[in-house]
Amino acid sequence: MAVERTLTILKPDCVRKNLAGEVTKRIQEAGFKILAMKLTRLTKETAGGFYAVHKERPFYGELVEFMSSGACVPMILEKENAIEDFRTLIGATNPSEAAEGTIRADFADSVGENIVHGSDSVENGKIEGAYFFSEAEVIANNS
Repeated sequence: MAVERTLTILKPDCVRKNLAGEVTKRIQEAGFKILAMKLTRLTKETAGGFYAVHKERPFYGELVEFMSSGACVPMILEKENAIEDFRTLIGATNPSEAAEGTIRADFADSVGENIVHGSDSVENGKIEGAYFFSEAEVIANNS
């Protein structure tokens, strides 16, 4: 199995609810290495650029508003089978459909405010990671 990287964002609802530490702990306990991490606040332009793939979707405006509504914590994570394992860890986008014990089942309030973003492919993980971090900011952690 190949080592992969994925991008996660602890969304504004996660930070507002003071869950960033708990969610980060769960991520690390699941075997993910954090290669880059920062606390930031997206502007509407930055959020809109990140979610441009959804521009034609009806929820796009609401998503941009939400993602620019407060601080968030983007992270680049690394692990064997990272994309699939992370999506399993966080659970379904709709928290009412998320498996018991997943991050979204435990902490998310709705489809729109679902605590955490996870890349859906290796390629998107690379693109999304580069949106938030320069290569110089990514620390290869071999320990």
